[in-house]
Amino acid sequence: MITVNVELGDRAYPIHIGTGLVGQTALFAPHIAGQSVTVVTNTVVEPLYGEALRSALAPLGKSVTTVVLPDGEAHKDWATLNRVFDALLAARADRKTTLIALGGGVTGDMTGFAAACYMRGVPFIQVPTTLLAQVDSSVGGKTGINHPLGKNMIGAFYQPQAVIADIGALSTLPARELAAGIAEVIKTGAIADAAFFDWIEANVEALNRCDPEALAHAVKRSCEIKAAVVAADEREGGLRAILNFGHTFGHAIEAGLGYGEWLHGEAVGCGMVMAADLSVRLSHLDEASRRRLVDVVAAAKLPVRAPALGAGRYVELMQVDKKAEGGAIKFILLKRFGDTLITRAPDEAVQATLAATAT
Repeated sequence: MITVNVELGDRAYPIHIGTGLVGQTALFAPHIAGQSVTVVTNTVVEPLYGEALRSALAPLGKSVTTVVLPDGEAHKDWATLNRVFDALLAARADRKTTLIALGGGVTGDMTGFAAACYMRGVPFIQVPTTLLAQVDSSVGGKTGINHPLGKNMIGAFYQPQAVIADIGALSTLPARELAAGIAEVIKTGAIADAAFFDWIEANVEALNRCDPEALAHAVKRSCEIKAAVVAADEREGGLRAILNFGHTFGHAIEAGLGYGEWLHGEAVGCGMVMAADLSVRLSHLDEASRRRLVDVVAAAKLPVRAPALGAGRYVELMQVDKKAEGGAIKFILLKRFGDTLITRAPDEAVQATLAATAT
């Protein structure tokens, strides 16, 4: 087992990475102070790992309630979130009740938001079971739900007590979900570590095969990078915005198509291709680097052509992005691998990128 620490003073927490961790009681015990636990999972993950988690919790002698939510981004909304609150109130959960998010990014985001809101804050633990959640969404304390007009526009910064990333859980991922997670790995290398990006290029086929050693390294390095960024800028006042490379275009794709039509990682992968194109048009990035990024996204079996929503619709959706100020869109662009900038872009450049990358 490898442990990466997120250094946030009294809100610091460990990220444990290894195989077979869902069943290890000792990893959960230090983070459960109260007498009750509510496990939040979904219809896909519950049959796979629900019993293993409850067996790990059993020796602690806690009262355990399980809430099983519908699966998918389309259910990341108020109605589904209220099912968690309904269960907490029915179980008479108190301020020491610990929530455990068992699942992917949707489950983790909603459980974290529920934990932030219930009785104005109860502890929670992330147990991410998808690659995307292990390398990105479970780390850093971003929680929330979607709105029809914008992704993740309603939420809170709320840090978990611990992240327990079981690499073994990735063996049950469908190929499309695995690819979606690789997108966030590619993003991390592109924005923060050129040597890691080189490693991803050389090992993308191993990641596609779900090779345990390759996945463990990818999760570890991605978490190290994200932990450092979050420690420096917990609430996205500056530096942390670089983690949204590919997300401005990507969130527009998700909202424009309807949540769940494309997976989040698929939209981010394509969004990175679009952001790289814009980076070249604004003379920040060289063409050879843009080509390398497109090639590795394609090698990860991710889309490199965006859906034809129409330029006007893309701009409308991107103006709702959390980084936008007064309707002015801000983009995360590349100067080189490992080096980014946050900037506005001339309308004609954005239009040219949309014309070149959207089918």
